[in-house]
Amino acid sequence: MPLTLYWEETIPASGRALVALQSESTFPGSAMRSPQYASLAAGMYLNGPDGQALAQVEAPTWLPQSQGASCPAVWIRSLRELPPEQSPIQVDAVRQGISLAWVTMSDKGARQEREDTSGPSIASILGQTLSLSYIQGFVLPDDRDILRGVLHRLSFIDRFDLICTTGGTGVAPRDITPEATLAVLDKRLPGFEQVMTASSLAKTPHGMISRAVAGVAGQTLICNLPGSPKGVRENLESILPALQHTLDKIHGDPADCARIN
Repeated sequence: MPLTLYWEETIPASGRALVALQSESTFPGSAMRSPQYASLAAGMYLNGPDGQALAQVEAPTWLPQSQGASCPAVWIRSLRELPPEQSPIQVDAVRQGISLAWVTMSDKGARQEREDTSGPSIASILGQTLSLSYIQGFVLPDDRDILRGVLHRLSFIDRFDLICTTGGTGVAPRDITPEATLAVLDKRLPGFEQVMTASSLAKTPHGMISRAVAGVAGQTLICNLPGSPKGVRENLESILPALQHTLDKIHGDPADCARIN
């Protein structure tokens, strides 16, 4: 997916820059522009002519205009210093590795009254087995509409490969994670749900009250996990053997699921 990038000031290493797409001029507030449009997903790398990564996509967005239609844009993070004398440069947007978004559901966490350890543990556990290229974390209140909106954005706009939620899967009045997740799923994965429930039941009879769901939204795999770090580890370890294969299939891998001898 080729793009030509233009900029007039030095972009520092690890600096964030807003790129106006499909634009012949740099918009106010944007540091870079490209005359082309590209459907960019979170975690994509922008590789230079030498094949080395210059930047990584963080989030697609839109630049409003006082008149006329808004301009498509994308936030990127530079991976090395980009001096203006290199402008313009041809880059190629490529997927490499797995982009992960973790979402912790916690009223106290959202109010910063409790430190969240479950969300970061998801990235730590998955990183031991999967090649994670980009990670974003969120701590949200137990609000169905907020979570549904965030999941929709992460799945269909940012297009993360994998989203793992933690918390809100039980029967308490503010446990709304399954309902919000079901609202955005295109396909459910009952096998994932059954394996995670079995994993919890092997540790405690309280596992039977979990309502966690898993499924596919667009090209994103979403899994609900328990709220405790221990439960997160147990449930993730139960589905880890199938995660990479599932992600490959979601992205159109034509290989057979099993060989017939």
